Amino acid sequence: MEKGDLMREFTYQWNPEEYNHRGKEPILKITKSSFGTFQWCPRKYFHSYVERLPQDQTEAMLKGTIIHNSRESFFKSFDIKKAESYSHNELIAYCLSLYPLDEYVDMYETMAIFDANRFMEAKIDTVENYLPVVNEVKLDAEIQVGEYTVHLQGIIDRMFLDGNSHIPMEFKTGLWKDYKTTSMRKEMAFYQLLYENTPEKILQEKGLNQDIPITHWGWYYPASNYIHIEPIKKGSMTAVMKGIAQIIASYEESLFPTKYFARTCTSCSYYGICDAVNSESWL
Repeated sequence: MEKGDLMREFTYQWNPEEYNHRGKEPILKITKSSFGTFQWCPRKYFHSYVERLPQDQTEAMLKGTIIHNSRESFFKSFDIKKAESYSHNELIAYCLSLYPLDEYVDMYETMAIFDANRFMEAKIDTVENYLPVVNEVKLDAEIQVGEYTVHLQGIIDRMFLDGNSHIPMEFKTGLWKDYKTTSMRKEMAFYQLLYENTPEKILQEKGLNQDIPITHWGWYYPASNYIHIEPIKKGSMTAVMKGIAQIIASYEESLFPTKYFARTCTSCSYYGICDAVNSESWL
């Protein structure tokens, strides 16, 4: 199949024994979220994506959804011409006015200051690049992993233009911890793999130009007032391909082992049915 061809049917309910790489059977779907879940715990992946067992909606998940939607709306509503006439303090007030009045106002205030400071810097350089070239964009791609075709799908929070480079930025509503660096790099590497393999027609429909490469990526944690941008890491790209191969191997072997960590697993929706929790070695 050529890159520009239509995507085939894809599914988490994938049976490699009946798989036909010529497209007669559904191909395996991997999203950024499902990839991350498998990295966290293959058994949790199995319960969520293969068995389709429901998960509890936590306060953190609800908070994340609300603030993500608010961030998306902010960039849709931001008026560069209006903002250019504001002083720094007026700009902060303007940015804050674009966020909703809800229980997360403290985080919105942090974001408004960050957004105002960034706009003041953009006015010195290229104010047109203040707004992202895409805002919450979903992309679909297909890649070949050994004998198998895999369907990748993900939603990139924001993509900014910097000279002749695209910079994807992930937005997180939790607290930043340094140990998250490895997982964040894998998330961004997943996006790069997705971007590089998305058919040109789909990218054009989303307002993107595949001839403009991704040379850097980054993430923003407003709850910790933390932002990080770095050159892409080839090692993270390799780690993502290895992770995808591990998912395929689990389907081939019908084996989704549990990763048990006593301090973190208690918050899992599947804690009560977890093999590791209920095994004698953990009692």
